[in-house]
Amino acid sequence: MTAPLLKIENLEVRYGDLIGVSDVSFEVPPGSVVALLGSNGGGKTTTLNAIAGLIPAHSGSITFRGEEIGGQSAFVIVRKGLALSPEGWRLFVQQSVENNLLLGATPLADRTRKAGLLERVYEIFPRLKERRNQRAGTMSGGERQMLAVGRALMSDPKLLMLDEPSLGLAPAVVESMYETFGRLHREGLTILLAEQSIELALEVSDFATVLQVGRSVLSGTAAALAQDPQVQRAYLGTA
Repeated sequence: MTAPLLKIENLEVRYGDLIGVSDVSFEVPPGSVVALLGSNGGGKTTTLNAIAGLIPAHSGSITFRGEEIGGQSAFVIVRKGLALSPEGWRLFVQQSVENNLLLGATPLADRTRKAGLLERVYEIFPRLKERRNQRAGTMSGGERQMLAVGRALMSDPKLLMLDEPSLGLAPAVVESMYETFGRLHREGLTILLAEQSIELALEVSDFATVLQVGRSVLSGTAAALAQDPQVQRAYLGTA
């Protein structure tokens, strides 16, 4: 069997005396799309932030490409090939679109690659090229989501983490974004997706893990979970 690209074991994250996640375990095989499912407050964002090094793990293991990365800084982790497109975008709103993208390339060891990566992002998201000199804060929600994903792609990741990429977007924009994610996946990018729309996430994913109150309670293929009565009752309303 191929070793997982990312493996999370018994992850616990605390915010002082509060527990963000208490026991999360799952794997991301190389070349796959894996969904983290669950209601708001289930621990999806906390899990992704811990993997990305934005918040410390209290206990458990985070292994990426066979290396334990728990406790390493976000800058070090992104240089290893793991990038996060965060919920809420976290853009530099007073900076131009292009400056936001170039900031995403900061971790690159070989700075000569920036121009090629920038052109690739512009080819994936032509709208960003049209708006390259526009301030990020004046863009629509869909354009900001494109920019957040494009900025993450500027580090040339092996694993792209997407936190709630459909949140607050019109259905047509969501469809366009997911067509782009499908293209990136077909080109070989591994994707870990935390998504508010359970039905949509199961439709595009190979595997999924359900989080409840900070714990992973179900894992399996997306097709199997879509048919699981517990998932249907809790999230899909079809059983």
